[in-house]
Amino acid sequence: MINEKELLKEKAAYFAQESLETLNHYLRLPSVSAQHRAIPETVEFVAGLLETFGGKVKILDDLGGNPVIYGFFPAGSQGNQSKTLLFYNHYDVQPPDPLGEWHSKPFEPLLKDGVLYARGTADNKGSLMQRLAALKTLQEKEGLPCNVKFLIEGEEESGSAHLEPYLKKYKELFSADACIWEFGSKDNEERVQLYAGIKGSAYFELSTKSAEIDIHSSEAACIDDAAWRLVQALSSMKNQNNDILVEGFFDEIEEPNEALKKLVENLPFDQEALKNLYGLKRPLITEARGEDPRQALMFHPTMTICGMISGYTGEGSKTVLPKEASAKLDCRMVPGQTGEHLYKCIRRHLERHGFSDIEVTLINSQEAYRSDINDPFVKLVNKTAQEAYQSETVLFPTSPGTGPMYIFNKYLHLPIVSTGVGWAQSKAHAPNESIRIKDYIDGTLHMVYLLKEFAKI
Repeated sequence: MINEKELLKEKAAYFAQESLETLNHYLRLPSVSAQHRAIPETVEFVAGLLETFGGKVKILDDLGGNPVIYGFFPAGSQGNQSKTLLFYNHYDVQPPDPLGEWHSKPFEPLLKDGVLYARGTADNKGSLMQRLAALKTLQEKEGLPCNVKFLIEGEEESGSAHLEPYLKKYKELFSADACIWEFGSKDNEERVQLYAGIKGSAYFELSTKSAEIDIHSSEAACIDDAAWRLVQALSSMKNQNNDILVEGFFDEIEEPNEALKKLVENLPFDQEALKNLYGLKRPLITEARGEDPRQALMFHPTMTICGMISGYTGEGSKTVLPKEASAKLDCRMVPGQTGEHLYKCIRRHLERHGFSDIEVTLINSQEAYRSDINDPFVKLVNKTAQEAYQSETVLFPTSPGTGPMYIFNKYLHLPIVSTGVGWAQSKAHAPNESIRIKDYIDGTLHMVYLLKEFAKI
């Protein structure tokens, strides 16, 4: 006789497979928030999807930005109606560029050798469908073991600029006891990676203008160059050893306790796998600095030049002295830091070092957040992942990436853990983004196990 867990496993696999056709329809929608593509169509699709799976839906669009979608699935008659789990997902995706590096069309799903390729598979459309397949599995048998809510936004990939007002106004609507976040993957050793927190991010634009028109470069003997000007300003902020030199940059940081540092020391880290994954041409900066890369990824803020524009960059030569230059700068923040403070520090640093002509704009900012690693919910997510995937798990206190986790805790006050459908080669944000069908099925079972056990704690 098949026991309950085996029956759940079979049903989860069935509904996960059944949901793939719907996932393919979802993936065909090019919902790129940065380019304002297909947002109304995607909102309509996702709202209809939740209703099809039995959810009550509200589309919230009264506070600006792309609509926020609320979904509610009540506990079954035998379920714990006093417990509510919130799922956070987003329906927007990254731009597919560079298009020439895709092996298939980015918005036409391709299933090959058990791997599904398309923009949004891992980040984040696959995770939403997997969670709905888990609900279907439980509904089919005896109803949901607890209440389930969804918050699905459409601006995560462009900074979630309008999400906080929605959470503030509708905090009662989204109230819950715990939250499952939107991403996660397996590593190269097939270990399931879970995250109890996330780094923040402050995104800046630095620009300068030295003339009204571009000038013949022969005049560079006496006329300043906007591109060099900006490069010199940037180099004053970070040295060749990758030390951030901006005064006050580290002042707000909340230092992790010794127990957390010790936990991070024991996390797995495969330096060669990381180099091979990205084809790195230079040593890790932590080597030169004598730092543990695990500690750096979890606890150290960063300053990154994401892009620069100036002068002529086309084919061949054009001897020009650029009239203006700009750069995009991203700072990954740790708990305690704020984008507003870093803006003031950068602005003050430039003025003190003779670069008062460099304009600084804070484009968007999200603070860091970290759940208590010993919270019962955090431990439960880890335990049920081990059972569902039948593999080792790695629980990280913080993800090096960024998302609006901080404001969820600010208004909803709940533990948060991130887990998703990715694998080591998912390439989220890059060409040929993908998930493996087996991980999708196992992840569905994980959500089934989690919901059943969560209703009991």
